[in-house]
Amino acid sequence: MPLPLSAIPASPHENEPANAAKESAETLALLARRRSSKLMQLAEPAPSSKELDALINLAGRVPDHGKLGPWRFVVIEGEARERAGAALEQVIRNDEGVDDARRDFVRNWFKRAPACVMVVSSPRPSPKVPEWEQQLSAGAVCFNLLISAHALGYGGCWLTEWPTFDERARAALGLATEERIAGFVYLGTANMGASERVRADVSSRVSRY
Repeated sequence: MPLPLSAIPASPHENEPANAAKESAETLALLARRRSSKLMQLAEPAPSSKELDALINLAGRVPDHGKLGPWRFVVIEGEARERAGAALEQVIRNDEGVDDARRDFVRNWFKRAPACVMVVSSPRPSPKVPEWEQQLSAGAVCFNLLISAHALGYGGCWLTEWPTFDERARAALGLATEERIAGFVYLGTANMGASERVRADVSSRVSRY
């Protein structure tokens, strides 16, 4: 069962103490065992709208050089999943080789999970903060959102998929020309437990200068 919304503490206001260096065995255990759910294993219930707002607030607490907030969130839940899917279906409707089965699949794209948060990388003009740093911040938002959802008791997965790389799809989903999709974070309740997968050998990727 997900934790109650009251389990999420309020974030500090500007200039209030915000020391993150605090021992937490639960956090270490979560990170040691963190595992995304497969998309087809995400079922109802989804996080409520209030829970999504709280999770998004946590997701925004990422490194952000220059305090630019170079990202934004698009919540796709409830009936909005059908509208967003219909927008994508219009993009591919007349593409060569696309049949009715593909159109139906794309139309139901966002119904594959109970809820989705589209994290948009939205770089700001800055003489001091390179665009690459801003994009990295957007990637950190995606992971922070996923970790926060796990900690609240929900399953989730962070995907990109074809709309990320299709200019027409990005426009159909409301992105500006300079914006990119950092990820679709699909959320719901895992209907079965996950098992560990093969991972990169971290020790072979460590050197000391």
